[in-house]
Amino acid sequence: MFNPTFNITNKTLTNISKIEAAEEVIKHSPLLPLWEKQFKEDAIIRSAYHGTHIEGNQLHKDDAKDILEGREVIGRPRDIQEIINYRRVIEFIDDEAKRKIDKITELLIKKIHRIITDKIIIGEGTGEYRNKQVIIKNSATGEVTFRPPPPIEVPFLMREFIYWLNRDDRDILHPVLKAGIAHHELVRIHPFIDGNGRAARVLATLILLLGGYDIRRFFSLEEYYDKDAVTYYKNLQKASAGDLTSWLEYFTFGASVEFEKIKEKILKLSKDVKLKEKFGGQQIYLTEREMKLIEYIQEVGYIQNQMFVNIFPDVSEDTVLRDIQDLIKKSLIKKVGSTKAARYVMV
Repeated sequence: MFNPTFNITNKTLTNISKIEAAEEVIKHSPLLPLWEKQFKEDAIIRSAYHGTHIEGNQLHKDDAKDILEGREVIGRPRDIQEIINYRRVIEFIDDEAKRKIDKITELLIKKIHRIITDKIIIGEGTGEYRNKQVIIKNSATGEVTFRPPPPIEVPFLMREFIYWLNRDDRDILHPVLKAGIAHHELVRIHPFIDGNGRAARVLATLILLLGGYDIRRFFSLEEYYDKDAVTYYKNLQKASAGDLTSWLEYFTFGASVEFEKIKEKILKLSKDVKLKEKFGGQQIYLTEREMKLIEYIQEVGYIQNQMFVNIFPDVSEDTVLRDIQDLIKKSLIKKVGSTKAARYVMV
C-alpha cells in the first residue's frame, strides 16, 4: 500500500504560509479582474514553454507565444506539437477543476497523458501504461540515475497511488503537500514510455486547483523547475530513496516563489491599499488600453502626450486622451502641469 514517508519541517511550513498569504492578497486585490485575461494567457505561455523546455524542447519563449496565438513558427514539428498539446492539457484540467470533480482516476491520468503526447507518440503508447523497462540516464555522463519499477508492477502501483489520492481522509493532508507527493510518485512509477514529467507537473497543478489554490490559474510551477533543471531532477532523484521531506521543502518553496511573484506584480498594478480605501474594496473595470496606460505609469512613473505613440502606435492622440480623462475621473491618475509638457501620474 502506498504510504509516503515525510516530515513537515519548519521550511515547509514557512513556504506554505507564504503561499497562503500570497493567495489571500491575490484573491482580494481590487484590480485583479482587469488583468485576468492577460495573467492567465501569460501563465499558459510560461507553463507551455517551460514545461516542455525542461525536457529538451528547442523553441524559444517567443516562439511558444506565437504558436499559442496562432502565428506560424519554423521549428521541429515535435517541438511545435508539444507546445500545442500543453495548452490543450491546461485547458482540460481547467475544465475538470471547474466541474469540481471529486476523484482523480486512472482514466483521467491516462487522458492527461493522451493529450500531452497527441501526435508525438505514435500507436498504443499514448495514454497507455508502458510494457517495457526504461532507465533514466544523465544526458551528460550517460550514468543511470534512476531505474523505474518494472512494467509488470505499474498497474498495481498506479491503483495504490490512485487509492491514496482519493482515500476518505484525503482532506487531512494540505493540498500543496498532496500535489508535491503526487508529482513525485507519478515520476517515480514512470507509468508511461514518454511524457511522465509533463503528466506529473500537470497532475500536481490539477490537485492545487481542486484544493482551492487556483488563484484564477495565474501560476506556472514549470518556470521555477526549468530555471534550474539540475536541482529539480536532483531533488526528485533524492526522494526516490523513500523519504520525501527534502522534496516537499523544494516543491513548496517553488510554489511559494511563483505565488509571491504573482502577488508582487498584482500589488504593483493594483495599488491595493489605496484603491481599497478609495473604492471600499470594489473592483474597478477598465478597458484594455486603460490597463496598459496604468501599467506604463506604474513602470515609468508618469506619462506625457508624446509618449502615447510608444504604447499605441495605431491609436490617435485624441482617443488616448479620452482614456486618460476616464482614468482621471476614476481618481486613478492625476494631471501635473497644464501645458503640452504636462505629466499624468498615479494618484
